[in-house]
Amino acid sequence: METKEENIVRPTNPASFLAGETGSKEQIPGCFTIDFTVAVVLPAGGSGERTGLSTPKQFCTFLNRPLISYTIQAFERITWIENIVVVVAKDSIDLMVKIVQQFGHQKVKVVLGGSTRHKSIFNGLLAFEEREGESALKKPKVVIIHDAVRPFVEEDFLLKIAIAAKQQGASGAIRPLVSTVIATTSEGYLDHSLERAKYRASEMPQGFLYDIIYQAYVQCSETDFEFGTECLHLVLQYCGTNARLIEGPHTLWKVTYKQDLFAAESLIKETLAQTACVVTGLCEESTRLAGALQKTLASQDMHVDIVPTSQRSSGTFIAKTWNFVQVTVNGAGLADAEELLKTFEETAHSVLYSVVLILVHLGVSEQTSASERMAALGGIRNLAAEAKRKNILLYGILLDRVKDAERWEEAVENLSQITAALIKERNPALTGQLLWA
Repeated sequence: METKEENIVRPTNPASFLAGETGSKEQIPGCFTIDFTVAVVLPAGGSGERTGLSTPKQFCTFLNRPLISYTIQAFERITWIENIVVVVAKDSIDLMVKIVQQFGHQKVKVVLGGSTRHKSIFNGLLAFEEREGESALKKPKVVIIHDAVRPFVEEDFLLKIAIAAKQQGASGAIRPLVSTVIATTSEGYLDHSLERAKYRASEMPQGFLYDIIYQAYVQCSETDFEFGTECLHLVLQYCGTNARLIEGPHTLWKVTYKQDLFAAESLIKETLAQTACVVTGLCEESTRLAGALQKTLASQDMHVDIVPTSQRSSGTFIAKTWNFVQVTVNGAGLADAEELLKTFEETAHSVLYSVVLILVHLGVSEQTSASERMAALGGIRNLAAEAKRKNILLYGILLDRVKDAERWEEAVENLSQITAALIKERNPALTGQLLWA
């Protein structure tokens, strides 16, 4: 069951903020150029019993997206990966197709899984074989197998796996053991322990020459299908291919338990909160406030760009961040917010991650009362409710311009703290609220 969507302007993946945009090139310094075809198989048919949740963990949602969508995106943003085969249980086919369509995933084919992990992986590989009544995907030179619940895999490591698989026939990620492994007697006593330094934990991703892993599955026994878990062992046993093992980064961790879902959400929030953009008006006061806000947020490890209103129409600044601050002076400001919301919608910027838009209303006139300033943003609640349906979180902050330098500095610091908290927490319950800095 193949799903294709029309091209959507896709924003930069948050994981790439620290090291520049990912997926925009086919070569990484110090490595090789990818000159062969690569595809991915994601087995996603597990029930997720260890999470203790009724929903399989790959379909559990945080920040308005299911976990599996984050994993798909980690591969989809890489230009040299051509196809992603997602293998799911029969009861999850319709849900998976809906996820692909909702989040605009464009390289994905959804296929039916089997009763065990190995049977599901083999079904994924069969998507590249001609079968009666089904069209086959282009057969890749290398196929990468990865867990659907490991969303933080990085391109540079995938490149190492793909290159090693092409050269050696198979490759796999490993990590040092955290705990000592022991064997126990049938009575529950210690039998012996293993020397931890000699052993490694086998992780995902794993890469294979397609023909090798396919032949391994064709030859393997029913016992392997029912009880086996290690693909690297299959290619060694049936094809004589000994995998190249590569130590992977700590980000390869797997969502296994309920608390891991919270950890994944926290990590994504933290990464999203590393950048922001302040959109200023034409007056000097708004530009000055933007500069002060940029300086104070920088002290909280947030990179802030400043964009004048005159450059806003181009929309080129949108792709750099999911956090925006619109500064208005003595005006209603809602019209400016509506223009930004329209830009977000046109660029599909809030499809993958929620967008935070903070409307800062700076009062510089002593003639304007507090009630009048609040009334100026009185329509923010309705606008925020409409925006939230599009995954955009709209907040309002009122700030008075005071002449005393010390009090003004304190007010800007308060504004900075509130802004950073709204960006980091991304709390939908606070949208449409007017806060006072």
